[in-house]
Amino acid sequence: MIYQLKYILIVLGISILSINKIYSQEETPKEVREFFVSSLIKIGDPVLTSLSKNELKKLMPVEKSPGAWDDRTHVTYLEAFGRLLSGMAPWLELGPDKTEEGKLRAKYILLAQKCIHNATNPKSPDFMNFNNDKQPLVDAAFFAQALIRAPKQLWEPLDTTTKENVINALKSTRVIKPYYSNWLLFSGMIEAALLKFDADADMMRLDYPLNKHKEWYLGDGMYGDGPNFHWDYYNSFVIQPMILDILKVLYEKDKNAKNDYDVALKRAKRYAAIQERLISPDGTYPPIGRSLAYRFGAFQLLSQIALWTELPIEISPEQVRSALYTMIYNQINAPGTFNKNGWLQIGLYGHQPNIGEGYISTGSLYLCSEAFLVLGLPSNDAFWSNPYQPWTQKKIWSGQNTAIDHAIKD
Repeated sequence: MIYQLKYILIVLGISILSINKIYSQEETPKEVREFFVSSLIKIGDPVLTSLSKNELKKLMPVEKSPGAWDDRTHVTYLEAFGRLLSGMAPWLELGPDKTEEGKLRAKYILLAQKCIHNATNPKSPDFMNFNNDKQPLVDAAFFAQALIRAPKQLWEPLDTTTKENVINALKSTRVIKPYYSNWLLFSGMIEAALLKFDADADMMRLDYPLNKHKEWYLGDGMYGDGPNFHWDYYNSFVIQPMILDILKVLYEKDKNAKNDYDVALKRAKRYAAIQERLISPDGTYPPIGRSLAYRFGAFQLLSQIALWTELPIEISPEQVRSALYTMIYNQINAPGTFNKNGWLQIGLYGHQPNIGEGYISTGSLYLCSEAFLVLGLPSNDAFWSNPYQPWTQKKIWSGQNTAIDHAIKD
């Protein structure tokens, strides 16, 4: 009952903890998990509830950045759904149980399944655009990634017709030619899902992005975005999580992919270590590069490596939990993050429309859900049960000893 009350208060926009308090680490691991769950639900409930009723296009506002390329209405709905589901999938994959959290999962698993049906049904009012313009390739890939991350809850229970609709929708994206950049991975991600669920993948579209990113690797855990280096968070927004998820599917199908998988994981672990060190003692991070309106989605890779229990030995799970909590808490509670009806608004800290590039609209913002991948770890995992530990910058700037940082060789 208490858990449900907390969820209701957060959905209504009422913070359980004082928004102006100085974060003092008094929350227990259990309370931190409850905050993560409630925050993910606050972000996702408007999307999933509306889409489950075939009312997403009717109810979701479409805020655009001042320099928007167009009205974005032909792409924003798939953005919202695909990105949200990709971040939510590991939590849903835990399945329902008799706990309060498990009952919430049961509710949102059913909503997500209804949403998949409606989003891919050509006769549905909320049938989504998978092939008009280039942008749908991006968000079909996030949708495919969600299915790969939660096959037991988001794929296997679907009826035959819905599965056929999903496969048809994913295959329809093949008419889109990706840009010569991280976009190649969107094609690869879709084909990985088709390989896993349909056994009818276009292996050239799957292998080519992996081979190009071998060429584009720059060293010390960093890939270029195409042939060029960009100072931004795209190694975490897209590049490394999608490389890992594609290679995981390939490794499941063919053990000969193990070497490529191991190399990619080693690089991802290094980049996760760098990300953990980017989080300041007060939970902020450098606002560098494109797509800052994706907010804490910038730390998807750190969350994924924690989810996979592959954190470098010098980084404890509980220090990552504390760092992510502080960061998410700060941003989600910033005035203007949500509109009066609970939809995300453009900004990094609160409502800052000018921070959005021409491709940013309301649907784009739901990539922030990727920070919640760690909810796929059960509540008794060390990540959620060990006592608080300060993260690297908090240790350093309070005079504590920390491990020396060093580059990797590969």
